[in-house]
Amino acid sequence: MRINILASVSALALGAFALAVSAEGSQEDRTETFRQLELFGDVLTRIEADYVSDTEQAALIEAAIEGMLDSLDPHSSYHNPESYQDLQVTTRGEYGGLGMEVVSRDDYITVVSPISDTPAERAGLRTNDRIIAVDGEDIRGASVTDAVELMRGAVGDPVTITISRGDDVPFDVTLVRDTIPLRTVVSRIEEGLPYLRISGFNERTTEMLLEQLVELEQENGGPLSGLILDLRFNPGGLLDQAIGVTDAFLDGGEVVSTRTRDPRDTQRYNARPGDRLDGAPLVILINEGSASAAEIVAGALQDRERAQLVGMTSFGKGSVQTIIPLRGGRDGALRLTTGRYYTPAGRSIQATGIIPDIQISSFTIEVEEELDISTEADLNGALENESGAERVEQDVAAVEHPPEDWDETEDYQLHRAREILRASMERQQAALQ
Repeated sequence: MRINILASVSALALGAFALAVSAEGSQEDRTETFRQLELFGDVLTRIEADYVSDTEQAALIEAAIEGMLDSLDPHSSYHNPESYQDLQVTTRGEYGGLGMEVVSRDDYITVVSPISDTPAERAGLRTNDRIIAVDGEDIRGASVTDAVELMRGAVGDPVTITISRGDDVPFDVTLVRDTIPLRTVVSRIEEGLPYLRISGFNERTTEMLLEQLVELEQENGGPLSGLILDLRFNPGGLLDQAIGVTDAFLDGGEVVSTRTRDPRDTQRYNARPGDRLDGAPLVILINEGSASAAEIVAGALQDRERAQLVGMTSFGKGSVQTIIPLRGGRDGALRLTTGRYYTPAGRSIQATGIIPDIQISSFTIEVEEELDISTEADLNGALENESGAERVEQDVAAVEHPPEDWDETEDYQLHRAREILRASMERQQAALQ
């Protein structure tokens, strides 16, 4: 034990010295940094020497790193080497799991959105569901990393999760882990109208989008006269893929800009010439589960007046995360919030979300009823909107909802999107005559 303590203190002291020497700022700032790191070393030494039971040095340091990042915002986190490998698999390959985006909110692992055609979606999990146990193990207060590790596993293995939903009595749902596919884009022609859904943004999303557009054209027997783009319950993903998808529908011009705390690092991303639909009407479906990269696409096409947005106000995640491998990934990686993104009109949607042009609910809402949804603004430590803007409280009376006799098994938002697209196509056709 004594040797390990001395080794850890020596390593911390060397790290503190290197950081203190290289840190920017005054000598007093560097001295304070050194003092704080020395304090950390003292606490670690005392825990290892005097805690009631044996401790693992690596676990203590990892917990300290996680706590440091948790104190910043809900989307900054540390990925140990195993978790970093899982992260790479999520963006590049396939993995055995349940298929949902989760965050930690008020000490509960909370569902942001289930991924299309996965065990989570097929089991009927919803945005704002709280996962309180996995295979009987209580996970209240657990980190997202620990919860995800429990829920992932070998394809074909069952896992039982306990769900808390609103005021309902908590209930168990048993799911069979499946291969969560890379395919994030699906399409079809339904009722004579092209429909394309994007469920996430991984490394192949833009490529798959272009492939699906070709397939739709072949099925349609020629160029598309309009398109419904469904981004509901899309938790986001890679920024470059959001730019690539938006680029497909714009004939040049700005898509998005990102800004860090240094104004000199502002980046602007523009579309290339050539609208893949050649100006044909575009209707985009969004809802409270549309986040991050999905909001980049929706916000850009709304600002550029290229699409009509239909549905409900989006999640409101307007921050950019950078994955920073540590020692080439051997020590894992940081997922660090490094900037904010802005739509072409200069809007930051952080904590506010994107309000659709036509607000339509998928279910009936009573005027006096408050919508029970989870948004970015509700997350512990969420960044405030830089302009001071706040999420607009939903005016239920201004929202269109299904008629009383509507069949709840039918997708009302999609039904109305088809009607809106048909009307736009008819107007465009009349203008060309």
